[in-house]
Amino acid sequence: MCVGCWLIVGCFSLRSLYRQKRREHDGYQPVGPSEDDEEESALAAGMSTAPKAVYEDDRIPISGLKVFLLAIPACCDIAGTTLMNVGLLFVAASIYQMTRGALVLFVGLFSVLFLKRVLYPFQWFALFVVVIGVGVVGLAGAIFKDPPPEDRIKATQGKGMGGLSPAVSTVIGVLLIAFAQVFTATQFVVEEWVLEKYSLEPLKVVGWEGIFGFVVTVVGMVVLHFTVGVTPEGRNGYFDAVEGWREITSYPTVALSSLAIMVSIGGFNFFGISVTRTISATARSIIDTCRTLFIWMVSLALHWESFKWLQIVGFALLVYGTFLFNGTQL
Repeated sequence: MCVGCWLIVGCFSLRSLYRQKRREHDGYQPVGPSEDDEEESALAAGMSTAPKAVYEDDRIPISGLKVFLLAIPACCDIAGTTLMNVGLLFVAASIYQMTRGALVLFVGLFSVLFLKRVLYPFQWFALFVVVIGVGVVGLAGAIFKDPPPEDRIKATQGKGMGGLSPAVSTVIGVLLIAFAQVFTATQFVVEEWVLEKYSLEPLKVVGWEGIFGFVVTVVGMVVLHFTVGVTPEGRNGYFDAVEGWREITSYPTVALSSLAIMVSIGGFNFFGISVTRTISATARSIIDTCRTLFIWMVSLALHWESFKWLQIVGFALLVYGTFLFNGTQL
């Protein structure tokens, strides 16, 4: 769906072109500079070594091969999402949430190291409060476990994770999820660096990242299908592209949920990049962590889990840390 952002960009461009043609048809002509001014501007542009177009905020338009800079966050997004999903196969959802809380610390550290940002002591304290809040939410899920639905029990009986012990599976899962946060933090920081240096609308950033991500995903799917998916052990598994296509075309629920995920991810990336451009990558990572609150509310509404008072404490810490980092007085 990130690629679909170009459809929105195209619609706005056609609208602007239509309005311009309409003004010209009505006899409107823009007032341009005099010939002497044009000659002076051309001479100054020819003598200057600076980019031809520099905006008031010192950002320059991105063009040419520099567009491929956006392939870096796109690849980091794919790597981080894939590692987190694989890690989720090894651990419980509560442990997954607790490990994801490390994202804000990685983003804050990378921002200081590579973007030369300055985080005040109260902001570092706020980051740790957010991590603790996420940890408390996950701890509540680990202590007060909800019984899994019967269909989930039947679906997971006898499958295990390669015959590994629960302790080894948990360690592998935690390491994968924690390593994924490094890729996600890199994605946020690189996006902030690009948006700080180059002038590019968030919608176009999402569109370019969608193109690069789509290409990488297709190549990865083909490679994994022919190396893993077609083998006897991998057939009908996670990397069997033929089986995946069959499930999408055979089950409307899978197709509709896939479409909903694409739309939500496109909107999520657009708003996330807008926050990065306006505020910072660190602020975006904190807001991103607050997704846990809304996931919990939806889960309660759908009766997927039961109410736990300890989670209220965790979410209170999460909200407090978010306000504290942004300097909001409570």
